[in-house]
Amino acid sequence: MQKYAKETDIVHGIHTSHITTMDLVPPIHLTSTYRFRDADHGAGIFNGTDKGYAYTRMGNPTVDLFQEKIALLEGGEAAIAASSGMSAIAAAAMTLAGPGDNFVSCTTVYGGTYALFQHDLAKWNIEARFIPPKSCCSIQSIESLTDQNTRFFYIETPANPTMDVIDIELWASVAKTHQIPLVVDNTFASPYLQNPLSLGADIVIHSTTKYLNGHGDIIGGVVVASNDMIDRIRKGYIIHYGPIMSPFNAWLILRGMKTLAIRMEKHSDNAMKIAKWLQMHPNVEKVFYPGLASHPGHPLAKKQMKKFGGMIAFEVKGGISAGKRLMNKVKLCILAVSLGDCETLIQHPASMTHSTYTPQERADAGISDGLIRLSVGIENADDIIADLDQALR
Repeated sequence: MQKYAKETDIVHGIHTSHITTMDLVPPIHLTSTYRFRDADHGAGIFNGTDKGYAYTRMGNPTVDLFQEKIALLEGGEAAIAASSGMSAIAAAAMTLAGPGDNFVSCTTVYGGTYALFQHDLAKWNIEARFIPPKSCCSIQSIESLTDQNTRFFYIETPANPTMDVIDIELWASVAKTHQIPLVVDNTFASPYLQNPLSLGADIVIHSTTKYLNGHGDIIGGVVVASNDMIDRIRKGYIIHYGPIMSPFNAWLILRGMKTLAIRMEKHSDNAMKIAKWLQMHPNVEKVFYPGLASHPGHPLAKKQMKKFGGMIAFEVKGGISAGKRLMNKVKLCILAVSLGDCETLIQHPASMTHSTYTPQERADAGISDGLIRLSVGIENADDIIADLDQALR
C-alpha cells in the first residue's frame, strides 16, 4: 500500500467509494439493526466467524469508517469510538483497572477527568495516584508511586488548562520497564501536531468534540491502541455499558476532519501571534503557551510537536476580578467552555471547566484562581487581538 503524507491521509483516509453508488462522500448508516441472509449468517456474525453487522451498539459502518481513519492518523492498529471524551477515558480506565488496583496520573488534567479519577473510580476501589506538575517529568517521582498493582499511567500534554508539556518518551520508558500501558490524552494537540504512539505511548485518547470535529456541533470520544487492547475495551466496556458514538456524529467528525491540517495550521499561527502580543501587554501578568521561548516546556514541545496548537492560558494583572471583567467585556471572543472550534472561546477554569477541583487541589495542579484559558479560533488574528486589547483596557 502506498503511504501518503499526513495532510493527504487527513483528506482521503481509507474511504473507498461504494461499488454500486460510487459516492464521493461516505453515506450515514442510520439504522439500529441489520438483516441477516439466513439463520446461519446471523449466528456467524454473532460468534465472529462471519463479517457483518447485527446491531449498531456492537458496530456500524459509518462509525467503523471514522475509527479506521483516526487509527490511521495516530499510527495505531485500531480504534473504538465513544459517545464523549469522558466515556472514552472511562472505558480505557475501567478496562485496564479493577478493584484493588491503582494508576499514576499527572495532577493537571481536564476537570471531568480529575473528578472521574479522584472520586468516581474510588467507589470501585481503584486508586488514583497523582504527581504534581513540578515532578511530572521526574522518573523518580513516577517510580515512587508505581507498584505491583499499578495498571496504567495517564498524562495530558499539553495539559489542560496550564499548558504544561509532559515528556511522553520519558513516561513511556518507565511504563515499558514496568510492562504497563501509557495512556495519553492528545486532544489539545490533535494527531496533526503530535503522535504519542510514535513516542512510545500505548493508548491515545481524544475528545472528538474538539479539534477532530472542529465545528462545535457534536460530542464524541475515541481510543486508539493495538488490536488486542481495542478488542478488550470494546468487549469489556463499550458493548455492555453502551456509550457508543452515533453514526450521525461519526459522519460529522469525518467531514470536519478533512480540514484538520489547515485548521491546526491556522489555530497554531494565530495562537503564536496572540501569545507574543499578550506577553507584551502591560495588563497581562503571565502567558502560558508552549510556542513561547519563555515557556519551560518549549524545548520539549519543539521535540514532540509539529507546531504548538491553538490553546493559550494567561493571567491578567488584578487577579480574578480583573479576569472576570475581561471575560465580560470581550465582543468577538465568545465566553464559553470547550475548545477547538473555529470561533475563539474564552473561559475561567477555576469556576468552570476545573471547578471539580477543590481550591487546594487546584493549587496543587498549578491552576490559579486568576487563570484564563483561550481557545484561539481561525478568525483573523488581528481582530482577535483588537478584541482582547479593548477588553483588557
